[in-house]
Amino acid sequence: MNTAKVTYLGNLRTENEHLKSGSTFITDAPTDNNGKGEAFSPTDTVATGLANCMITVMGIKARDMQVNMDGTTAMVTKTMAADPRRISKIEVVLNFPSGIDEKARKILENTGRTCPVLYSLHPDIEKVITFNW
Repeated sequence: MNTAKVTYLGNLRTENEHLKSGSTFITDAPTDNNGKGEAFSPTDTVATGLANCMITVMGIKARDMQVNMDGTTAMVTKTMAADPRRISKIEVVLNFPSGIDEKARKILENTGRTCPVLYSLHPDIEKVITFNW
């Protein structure tokens, strides 16, 4: 079963449809690569996908432990390299609400560091993960 449908709209823009839900989002080429930069670039979605995955698996674990991490945010910084053009570094800074005890913090950090996207990224991509409790 297919996961998504990507349609090229022209002018370096794609529309991405999640087939199960019908939800969509747009990508644009970045301004440093001939694009308008009016939406996430494809490499932005990869970098942001890391934070999405980390927060999601930590949310599952937090729910199982009856720990509230609602309001957690992640700031993502993607660094590009040339020759070949690629993501060279992804930095994720996670900011959690107060009130999460030390034991839960350690479990959640371990859970975040074992998310499927992190395991799927090329080993040459530097990953810098910061947990702010």
